[in-house]
Amino acid sequence: MTVPTPINPAECALLVMDFQPAALSGLENSEVLIKNANSAIEHARAGGVQVLFVRIGFEDRDYVEVPPTNKAFTLVAENRWLHNDADATALDRALDVAPTDIVIRKTRVGALHRTTLDEELTNRGITTLILAGVHTGGVVLSTVRDAADRDYRLFLLDDAIADPSEDVHRVLMQHVFPRQASIVTVAQLADLLVASVAV
Repeated sequence: MTVPTPINPAECALLVMDFQPAALSGLENSEVLIKNANSAIEHARAGGVQVLFVRIGFEDRDYVEVPPTNKAFTLVAENRWLHNDADATALDRALDVAPTDIVIRKTRVGALHRTTLDEELTNRGITTLILAGVHTGGVVLSTVRDAADRDYRLFLLDDAIADPSEDVHRVLMQHVFPRQASIVTVAQLADLLVASVAV
């Protein structure tokens, strides 16, 4: 694995996506995943990187706005699943969330679609995104594609991303994402941020 050039913390944000009981419940290694995400959060804060959490949660009005053509969310709307006030959509209690962090609520798979995230990033001059997320074939896939099309520089944290399907995770992380993002570990992220200080 080739380690990319150092990250400029002033132009970087860490996105911790869908670390909610609704998504984590389908994973066997959720405790390890959260531990790794918290390590990434610690490294990001120490390096001066903005931390943002992205979570899915529907308000009553959001259900009405889901059209019948949306295969993924029609049943969600009809059954009023993933409500914003439900325990299943809260950020996992084990996550290290601080008052200085930004929390973005979404109502679709991707973190950027129909949210204020791109505006938040642009206003802060952020051009580089570090992604941790659940699931690889869900929020990570959608966000990588969208963010790449918006010209963000992307880093994916290999040990802070997971999917219920090992095959889906492997194919995306090894064969699809490297075309648009650098794949690094949480430990490598720490090295990149330390190196950025020395540059």
